[in-house]
Amino acid sequence: MEPIFSKFLNLDKEKQQRVLNAALKEFARKGYDDASTIEIVKEAGISKGLLFHYFNTKKDLFLFLYDYSMKIIKTEYFDMINTKDKDIFVRLRQVYLLKIELIHEYPWLFQFSAVAASTDSKDVKKELESRKLEMESMGFAKMFENIDESKFKKGIDVEKAKNIIFWAIGGYTNKVIEEVKASELEEPDYDKVLEEFDAYLDILKVWAYN
Repeated sequence: MEPIFSKFLNLDKEKQQRVLNAALKEFARKGYDDASTIEIVKEAGISKGLLFHYFNTKKDLFLFLYDYSMKIIKTEYFDMINTKDKDIFVRLRQVYLLKIELIHEYPWLFQFSAVAASTDSKDVKKELESRKLEMESMGFAKMFENIDESKFKKGIDVEKAKNIIFWAIGGYTNKVIEEVKASELEEPDYDKVLEEFDAYLDILKVWAYN
């Protein structure tokens, strides 16, 4: 991470977390152009002067957040995927658990990354272009690396089946993210969420496997 952000990175973890989550939430909800630094400092419980002591501009804060988010998603999500699990459903369950852990720590992380990836803001779009290509190429490939395709039903189009499974699980995960965001003050019942997720995996497994 760039030296200009060293003051922020030297803060204690709890204070960093407050600022990060407040900024992720505001940008995720409103996008870059409409996000308010006043709302960020109010949520984080710091002064506006202090925020700009750590980050010179709103643009600096946004780009820092994007780089920081991508680093977290890479190191605590994609890099943690165990590709030795060759069963696609075992792999996806593992991926889902990793994502839930990250949502628990950073509730707005994935929503922010999605909003940032699709932003049309002239202020930041150019800087994000090169950053986005690397992350976009990483996700799908890592999730389906070295999958045992012999388990699929004979005659099924395996690539299309993978896409259907990927979209279905992605849709369910987005639903959970929305529920987590809607109940910010209430801890989700992750055991119940996992039980429901397993039920969907079982249905997909019956459909896709021999």
